[in-house]
Order: sequence, then C-alpha cells, then structure tokens
Amino acid sequence: MSSGRVLALDIGTVRIGAAISDSNRIIAQPLDTWNAENDSWLNDFDSALAKYNPAIIVVGLPLRTDGKKSEAGEKILALVDELRKKYPEREFVTHDERFTTVIAQQVLIGADVSRKRRRKSVDKIAAVLILESWLESNR
Repeated sequence: MSSGRVLALDIGTVRIGAAISDSNRIIAQPLDTWNAENDSWLNDFDSALAKYNPAIIVVGLPLRTDGKKSEAGEKILALVDELRKKYPEREFVTHDERFTTVIAQQVLIGADVSRKRRRKSVDKIAAVLILESWLESNR
C-alpha cells in the first residue's frame, strides 16, 4: 500500500466536512467544516492541499440504501470530475457514505453536544467516518 496522508470530504449542499489521516494512514481526525453554498470552499480546500499534501482525496459518495446512485450521487460524481480536471496531479476516489451523517449525529447526541455545536461538527465527523471506512477497506 502506498503511503501519505488521505484527505476525506463529506460534501453537502450547505457544508463540507473535511478529515485528514496521519501519514501512516492509521488515524483519522476531523479537520474543518467549509461553507458549500458557493465556490469559496475551494480556497479552504487549496489551503488543506498545501498544508497536508494528501496522496489521495476521498470524496463521500451518497448512495441509496440499495447501493444504487442517487441524484445527489450523480452531482458528487460530476463534482469529482471537475476536481480531477482542476487538480490533475491529485488522486481522487469516491467511497460509500451511506448513513455517515446519521451516525455522526448519534455520536454527537450521545456525547451530549448541543444542537448548535452539532450543526457545526456533524459534517467533519461524517468525513472522519468516511475516511475511517476507506482506510479500513484499504488495509
């Protein structure tokens, strides 16, 4: 298996959660939440690329419960194609993100995090779950 950090993104219509692995690809940690309502998040993305230089960017792919692509999944695939063109030197992969936001919400509720703080944290926790799942499936 190759080495180097992995950056994971949980892309929503309002917010984008980001998580990063260590260079040995063992630990996933939350990174940040970016505003997805315009393209300004790309500045944050560029900063993360410069700071962490990830070998791979994993983008959560929303699938239906039966495993088929959803309309949101099609939009994510189109966005990943755009990102591949904009960053041809980077490797982008998609990974099933079913239920990650629900699980992240449950984790935060279980930790007695306030609703306001949950809203700010859920997307980056979902990104951590996507990253952990991807790391596990690639061990």
